[in-house]
Amino acid sequence: MDGKALPGNPLATEPIKKLIWKYAIPGIITQIISALHNIVDQVFVGWGIGDNGIAATNIVFPLTSVVIALSTLLGIGAAARFSILLGKGETEDAAKIIGTSISWMVLLGVVVTVVTSVCMEPMLYLFGATDLIMPYAAPYAHLICIGLFFGVLSSGLSYFIRADGEPKFATYVLVAGAVFNMVFDPIFLFIFDMGMSGIALATLLGQLLSTVLAAYYMLKRFHSVKLQSRHLRPRAVETATIFSLGIAVFTTHILAMIAQIVQMNGLKTYGALSPYGSEITIAAAGAVGKIIIVLLASVIGIAIGCQPIYGFNLGQKRYGRVRETYLTVLRYGTVISAAAFLLVQLFPRQILRMFGSENELFYVFGAHYIHIFLACIFLNALQPITSNFCTAMGKANLAFWLAVLRQGILLIPLLLLLPKVFGIDGVLLAGAISDGVTAIVVLWVGLREAKNLTKLQAAQEQTAQQP
Repeated sequence: MDGKALPGNPLATEPIKKLIWKYAIPGIITQIISALHNIVDQVFVGWGIGDNGIAATNIVFPLTSVVIALSTLLGIGAAARFSILLGKGETEDAAKIIGTSISWMVLLGVVVTVVTSVCMEPMLYLFGATDLIMPYAAPYAHLICIGLFFGVLSSGLSYFIRADGEPKFATYVLVAGAVFNMVFDPIFLFIFDMGMSGIALATLLGQLLSTVLAAYYMLKRFHSVKLQSRHLRPRAVETATIFSLGIAVFTTHILAMIAQIVQMNGLKTYGALSPYGSEITIAAAGAVGKIIIVLLASVIGIAIGCQPIYGFNLGQKRYGRVRETYLTVLRYGTVISAAAFLLVQLFPRQILRMFGSENELFYVFGAHYIHIFLACIFLNALQPITSNFCTAMGKANLAFWLAVLRQGILLIPLLLLLPKVFGIDGVLLAGAISDGVTAIVVLWVGLREAKNLTKLQAAQEQTAQQP
């Protein structure tokens, strides 16, 4: 039979489907609102500044990937271990995990803010900026760099709030900043005529608001363990645990950042040799990328939101519930990604119209990009859901290789090789091939792990029946 549940804890007793939606819906809302604020930035920039402004936000986007990478490394890694320790009743060790993670968030947040601010201009050229894009990218990036510290803290702390059993408040934290951003984007851009700096300022202030709300919760409302000042320092053992569990998701985002940089440079180089030009290809590809982030936000929300369910039940040795959660989430995610695929493939030009471009080439290349690069996005739910599943079970090595597969082993090499043969279409083919191959491998791994959980459950039941 399953392990003994802690009295009154719904993670061990409530039906899995009910738990999934309880934890996933706030995560989905958070991801959708967060994604929407990125796309709203581009919509306002497109209508108020133009294609070069859209291209500039895409060039600077790798900085956002840095925030996501660090916050998931320290947030997901610590939250996964925290949930397992909480399930075992080891509250002191759970508090040490949280305190160590917070210390690293502050330290690395300061470091990344300083380094990116000092190296901003060469960094933007490395990201793929052209001389036409740089006047728009530089003022935008200046404020975005300052906000990196708050981005790491607000996003990272939200994982602890969710693991504390308050997924709704975790949603409030991130949604508050995103909504602030969306409200003040047009105010700073159109009323105060601040241009790209106004868009960046709205983002910075939104991140600051989210950080204040997250800090308030951690100081006043965190209840699973009692956090004290002695917990707030880096510890070697806890640091190693956090990094080992968070490295898979961190690697995913870092490789995604590198892949985007390689892709933007490929579009810059081969776009200049095509009828579209460098700036149009960068702008259109970036706009489509933001659309996909919005459409697949629900998948990411489910994948992240279910982490406490995995971790707690694993700590309780309730293997059947862990397996049921994974397979159910996999079905939900596949339906969502298939719906996103149909939407973008059937209505590409209509969706691209929201960015307000007056250049027909923007729509021609954007639709072409969607049809080829996104040909396999109906399979895109498999990788994040399975990778988070493996992370939550403490299988850091397996989760790491699943994270490396698409971006590092497949996409980046293909982005470098295929354009040499197919020109700019080679950049687009790289995405479709990477998605398809990754899906096959990830599905095999996920089903294998689910089968192992079934074996553990059967062995546990057999042991319990013995006299």
